[in-house]
Formats: sequence, C-alpha cells, structure tokens
Amino acid sequence: MLYALGEPVAFVALVLSFLLALVLRAVAIRLTARSLGLAERRDSITPRLREDVDPFGAVAAAIGGMGWGKMLSVDEVPRYRGKARAIMVFAAGPVLCIVVSQLILLGYALAYPENVLSLIGPADVLLGIGLPIVHQVVLSLAVGLLCFGLLALIPIPPLDGFGILYNAVNRPGRGMQWMRLWFEDKNIGVLVLLILCLFPFGAPFLLQLLNALGLVFVRVWG
Repeated sequence: MLYALGEPVAFVALVLSFLLALVLRAVAIRLTARSLGLAERRDSITPRLREDVDPFGAVAAAIGGMGWGKMLSVDEVPRYRGKARAIMVFAAGPVLCIVVSQLILLGYALAYPENVLSLIGPADVLLGIGLPIVHQVVLSLAVGLLCFGLLALIPIPPLDGFGILYNAVNRPGRGMQWMRLWFEDKNIGVLVLLILCLFPFGAPFLLQLLNALGLVFVRVWG
C-alpha cells in the first residue's frame, strides 16, 4: 500500500479495503462455524482485534500490496463433523472477500461502461492508479478485497488456504506435519511471505503473484 502514497485517495481506499477484508473474514469464519455446528451458537460473530489482526499481515499489506488476517489453526476447527464442513470454515473468509469484490466491480462496470478494466491489472491499482477520485476509491476497494481473498487461498500457513488443503487430505501425512512444524510453529511461512513482499524492490514477487492470480477477475468486467 505504501507504493500508492503518490495517490493519497487510492492509498486511503486500499487501507480501508484491508480493514474491511479483515472484518468480512472474521464474520464469515465465525458465522460459518456456528451455522455448521462447529462452534457454540452463543459465540459472538463480531470481529476482535487480538484474534483477527496479524501484525505481520498488516506489515505485508503496507510493503507488499496486501496482507492477511490472524492465522486460524487447523486445531481450532474440528473435523469430527466432516472434512467438508471444516473446509467451508477456512474458505468462507477468502470466498466472501472475492465475491464482494466482484459485486463492486460489476456495479462499477455498469455505472461506467467506458472504463479501464480491460487495460489494467490488480498491480496497477495496488500501486496507486491515477484516475478520478470516484474511480480510485471504487477500484481500490474492489481490488483490495480481491487480492486479500486470493492471497488467503494460497495453501501455506499462516494463510487460510492451508486449512483447506489440510482438511482435503484424508490422513495428513509427514509432509503436512513438516509444513505445520516449520511454516506454522516456527513462523517460516510468515518469513517467506514477508520476503516475497520485499524483493525485488519496486515490484515485489507477492505483488506480481497477486497480479497474475487476479488479472482475470478484473479484466472480465472490462
């Protein structure tokens, strides 16, 4: 997001998109878990600062374009009622963010048929695209949510995608346990993601990855 400082409106909108994504993810996870009987119905679904915000995820958002929320461990989502239910809990947050982003882009495309969506990618928006204010705000919110959701689906700790992968396997073997030990318990996953946020300078790998993953989600509305 710091790359967008040259466009203050876009920068503020990107920050808001990250905060909104954290809220949507938290509500989606808790509501899904409660609806599927994997959490107590009396449990609140409201976001909680300590439980939903990952400081490293916030740093990644600042230096790499987008970040992630507090890790949801596979130990926190029981599999006794079926793997599919556990997968739905992990997928709920990323999927909701992606769906909301697409609804925003749909509204934008309908409101502005002559737009630049067929010419730009997520990276252009995350770097702070120079457009009229309304366009900057809408595109930054939409692309921010989109990139948050896509990043969360990558299957390594601390991202939600690992929970999806872990529960999709009948019997997690040594490879999964090794990944949990190093990427989760020893925080190697966080380190890898932060390195991807930093290098190469000017266009970090994480930004390039998000651009590649999200390009079709943006261009489809152009």
